[in-house]
Amino acid sequence: MAGVNPVPLGCPIPELIKPRLEGSVGLRDGRRMGFAEFGDVRGRTVIWLHGTPGARRQIPHEARAFALENQVRLVGIDRPGIGSSSPHVYTRISSFAEDLDAVAEALGVEEMAIIGLSGGGPYALAVGATLGDRVRAIGVLGGVAPTVGPDAIDGGLVAFGVRVSWALRWGRVPLGMTLGALLRAIRPLGSPALDLFARVSPEGDRRLLGRPELKAMFLDDLFNGSRRQFQGPIADVIAFTKDWGFLAADVRVPVVWWHGDHDHIIPFAHGVHMVTRLPRATLQIMSGESHLGGLGIAEEIFTTLLGIWDSGRSGPGSAPEGQAPAPAETA
Repeated sequence: MAGVNPVPLGCPIPELIKPRLEGSVGLRDGRRMGFAEFGDVRGRTVIWLHGTPGARRQIPHEARAFALENQVRLVGIDRPGIGSSSPHVYTRISSFAEDLDAVAEALGVEEMAIIGLSGGGPYALAVGATLGDRVRAIGVLGGVAPTVGPDAIDGGLVAFGVRVSWALRWGRVPLGMTLGALLRAIRPLGSPALDLFARVSPEGDRRLLGRPELKAMFLDDLFNGSRRQFQGPIADVIAFTKDWGFLAADVRVPVVWWHGDHDHIIPFAHGVHMVTRLPRATLQIMSGESHLGGLGIAEEIFTTLLGIWDSGRSGPGSAPEGQAPAPAETA
């Protein structure tokens, strides 16, 4: 698959491109939302929404380098309860769009493309449904699908979240504090722990986690981006199991959905299902890849989304509104 060339084990870990600006923005209700900015402040803005778990620095080295070399302003956002963002549980995921709009206003951003990785996918779609033409294109990388309502589909890890959501609502704060304390305690063992996780992962994810620059990204994001608090992943799971506050049909923005056909966390069928529900969507199959496959093809993702932005059309291979496009396989 293009863009996934593992770096041999034993090679030195490349130095990650650091954020050019990092901080937090005040929201309209007094909360704060953390961000990290890479690339060229004068360029077009791409917002990167991290997975679950994850934080503002969960952006692959390849994406950071592409932003620098191609005059792109790349901004990672901490969702509530992660890193520098105030704790909060959305009544509906659609409410995230108002928060992101406030961040965009503070940073002087009018138009944008959005990339949502895994648990960031629903939030990317929410922004597209709410901010309309200001969002020029959306990329979803193995995104979560709804569990309730007309767009719902069952199965995958989120189905387990549905069954335990009542307990998560009751124990969100203490559980988040416990996870945060555990994270700080295992910091010296972070690298071998990630190696162990890679060994028990499917082949596609194991190959990606063997790339030194991706391993460095995960460790940096986990121990630096997420270090202040860790309630966000629990808040995400709670939000996923409720009505999102919008329908797939409300997302009139061009969407390209990348999904590994061996995804062991969010079934490939969920990606196929969502593409049939979204009015202007294209499915890109990551052949042989599992859940993390999108992290290995950042250049392809950026090139595709910026191409849609440039052309103003509905996306590569898109069908007329109301018709499902045929899947396109990524080489």
